[in-house]
Amino acid sequence: MASTLQKFIHSLDLRALPRVLQIQSGIYCQDSVYEMFGNEFSLSTEEVIKVIGFKINKLIASICENNEVSQFSAKVELPLNFPGLYKIVADKTPYVSIEEIARKVSIGPTRFGHPSFYSAKDIKLANFTIKHDEQITLNSVEEVHGMMAVNCVVVRNNQSHFFTLPLSQEGEFYECEDDQIYTLKEIAEWKIPKCRNRIVKLSNTSHKWDSSSPLPENFDGCLILMPVYEVQAVMKFQKDIIHILSDLDIEVKDVTDHYDISSFLQPLSLEDIFERTSKEFPMVVEIMEGPSGNQKPYNLLSTGKEIVIYKKYQAARVLASEMRSDSSKRHYLIPMSYKGKFKRRPREFPTAYDLGIVRNEKENLHVVATKAFTSPHKELFSVSVGDQFLVQQCQTSEVLYEGRKKLIDVLACEQILSDSYKKVLLPMYMEGGFVEVIHDKKQYHLSEICKEFHLPFNVKVSVRDLSIEKDVLAAAPGLQLEEEITDSYLLISSASSPVESWEIPVYRSNMLVHLLTKDAQTVAPPVTRTTVEEVSEEEYYMLRRYENLTLHPPPRPPKKPT
Repeated sequence: MASTLQKFIHSLDLRALPRVLQIQSGIYCQDSVYEMFGNEFSLSTEEVIKVIGFKINKLIASICENNEVSQFSAKVELPLNFPGLYKIVADKTPYVSIEEIARKVSIGPTRFGHPSFYSAKDIKLANFTIKHDEQITLNSVEEVHGMMAVNCVVVRNNQSHFFTLPLSQEGEFYECEDDQIYTLKEIAEWKIPKCRNRIVKLSNTSHKWDSSSPLPENFDGCLILMPVYEVQAVMKFQKDIIHILSDLDIEVKDVTDHYDISSFLQPLSLEDIFERTSKEFPMVVEIMEGPSGNQKPYNLLSTGKEIVIYKKYQAARVLASEMRSDSSKRHYLIPMSYKGKFKRRPREFPTAYDLGIVRNEKENLHVVATKAFTSPHKELFSVSVGDQFLVQQCQTSEVLYEGRKKLIDVLACEQILSDSYKKVLLPMYMEGGFVEVIHDKKQYHLSEICKEFHLPFNVKVSVRDLSIEKDVLAAAPGLQLEEEITDSYLLISSASSPVESWEIPVYRSNMLVHLLTKDAQTVAPPVTRTTVEEVSEEEYYMLRRYENLTLHPPPRPPKKPT
């Protein structure tokens, strides 16, 4: 039965892809030629295409009042790179089964693909009871004992309990509140359920408004987002990928069950390649759709080019940001193979507690106070602007408080006087300000800094990496090395002239390839070129947000006794 392309996309389960569609009627006339997203193609009535994927291309937004579209609100079109960070408003409409959730909500292996729901009633399993209103996190969908089910987890008393729920499980399931913040692109890819709209609230207003913005000035309210999908498809015996917007007036018919799907090429994303077993590497692929970007190696990965993918692996990177006072600071991922050298730059510390965290057994931390502090206890030291200290150790000390002795955390230091040193105690709760005094003139490699010092750490490039054609780090006035992260990479080279290899980030490179049957000329990869990857503001916040989820945050500084 024929349906509009829009209805077909809304009813389609992503797990059912690919699907073969036959054009029935619409704006595509016999032998008509169209150009969309840079691809020129023609479609005839009864032409067949293989749909390999679809994604949200843009969002239609309406200003929302009390979770409803304002009657005075005009609909505006928002591109996925529209600036800002947003919080999701939980959907108040219940899902009636786990199958409906699995069909409409994105559940996957990445950090975004773990939605949380709660049941309005208790759910009794064989050896486990899920309490009503208890948060259930859905991790993946797979076949269990011949039945499709969702792998789930609940956390009780800091202990995780894992279990499965069959797709046939019925009930009344509501979306949990989500305290994370997202870019519009992240929301579009992971957080808009099929056949439902999504309400979001603007979380930050740091981006400067200008007259070209489709939103009102100083807007900080809620938006209802309605997606427009871009359908990715391939035509029979052709390599090009065509892109069709789902709101075009076209009718299609699903003929997958009556068609030989092997007559179409099978495009693969880098995520698809990464999921293959290590035994399948190296492999030769042809690029069907290359990534954007004019820096190496992205400018070498054009459509139609053949490349060798040697292996997949996890690699360490250091996330760094320029030290600038304005908002135009740039962010980088620096590989451990970076051959440049760094010199230390002074660090700033807002509290005595921060001094205790970064103190190093190998050297005395020398700081200058930039803010005065008057101690409420005679046993503890009062600080004046310009006082200099050598940080010694964290300890406890007795103070007299309301006529009674009280034990509090303190930082033992030596005050530097003109010709001597004086032992003093600073309360950990002290909210002052300190700047580091650098005596160390040594030049460090990146790996040495990560091994010997506590991040974040301030540096400046003193010797640039000569193996990089243009070392962007050398031009930075200063860099803060913020944290070490681990990410997924593929090692690639040109198939025709494999003189050097490159590391490609799996989750930040938008590429489609298809496998070739030919073997790689060399099994061992050529020399790997070092690449410093610049990341966007949104990618930076995503990396920091999710990397920190895996770490236990330090305890908050102790509060001042009241």
